[in-house]
Amino acid sequence: MSKKKNRRNRVDIIYSTDPDYDYEYEEDQEEATLEPAHQKLRVVLDRKKRRGKTVTLVTGFVGTADDLKDLGKVLKSKCGVGGSAKDGEIMVQGDHKSRVVDLLKDMGYSKTKGV
Repeated sequence: MSKKKNRRNRVDIIYSTDPDYDYEYEEDQEEATLEPAHQKLRVVLDRKKRRGKTVTLVTGFVGTADDLKDLGKVLKSKCGVGGSAKDGEIMVQGDHKSRVVDLLKDMGYSKTKGV
């Protein structure tokens, strides 16, 4: 994932009169994925902004987007439903809170809380 180099992503120097000046740009650095035993995940039921449909949200994941998607895929397949994994949270369609908490604890995520 490479970001476009534009003026907003410049570090320190905003403008230089030197035509050969090489600007430094910000780059998003993904955090390394923590081990399952060190993850503090929260499992909650949510209905906001979903037209009254209930979803199970898993929040608090620290790691790369690929690892988040892999964990989301496992949870969705074990529950037999759809959902998504983005922006640091996993959404599983339906009320599967207790099942998701049990699955996460079986996978080694010992600090999982069902709120």
